[in-house]
Amino acid sequence: IIVGNLINFKAPAYNKVYIDMFEVVIQLGAILAIVVLYWNKIFNSFKNLAPGKWGFRLWFSILVAFIPSAAAGYFLKDIIQEKLFNSITVACALVFGGVLMICMENKYRKGNSTRKIEDVNVIQAFKIGCFQCLALWPGMSRSASTIIGGWVGGLTNVAAAEFSFFLAIPTMIGAAGLSLIKLKISMNSIQIIGLVIGFVVSFLVALVVVDKFIGFLKRKPMRVFAVYRIFVGILVIILAFTKVINV
Repeated sequence: IIVGNLINFKAPAYNKVYIDMFEVVIQLGAILAIVVLYWNKIFNSFKNLAPGKWGFRLWFSILVAFIPSAAAGYFLKDIIQEKLFNSITVACALVFGGVLMICMENKYRKGNSTRKIEDVNVIQAFKIGCFQCLALWPGMSRSASTIIGGWVGGLTNVAAAEFSFFLAIPTMIGAAGLSLIKLKISMNSIQIIGLVIGFVVSFLVALVVVDKFIGFLKRKPMRVFAVYRIFVGILVIILAFTKVINV
């Protein structure tokens, strides 16, 4: 949203429906990267889907965590797109999310003991799902919201991040599917090429970033990202009020 406003991507010359589709497609690129990176674990989990086995426990927990935001997103999607998709609200979400990350990490992270995502229970999953609802506010970040929920639920940094990535698979596919069903658009060759480029770039960036991010979490706390969010949020607010970027 911020980058789109900065480069004037939402100018009248662009098709509003196409822009919505573009935002959906680039998210699917990131999801494909997660599937590739965690393919072995995903494949093995499906081989252990019998009740009582770890694959069943994992995907049942994912389902429980998926439900709160899916329900909230279904009923609030139109209101959110109308009221919250602008640079100021996104910047406020960046600042709020950064402050929340610092507070929650300091309060919960050190005493957490759940290290494997297959050990996440239903109560922990529900807490994570409730926190994922915060991500309906553009700029809050789905990953940040679910990682915070993981801390509150008792997960370590790495476990919270990995559960967040697995939860992203049904969440983002569901959100993308709902959006694509509503979008009926005929595209020219330039627009199709733009979608393909956006998808590929999103896939490649996520492929690199997710792996590096997990490695970082094994060594460092999340407050580094929190400070970055706060800085960017304040900067965007300043740029918006000085008319450097569109609101």
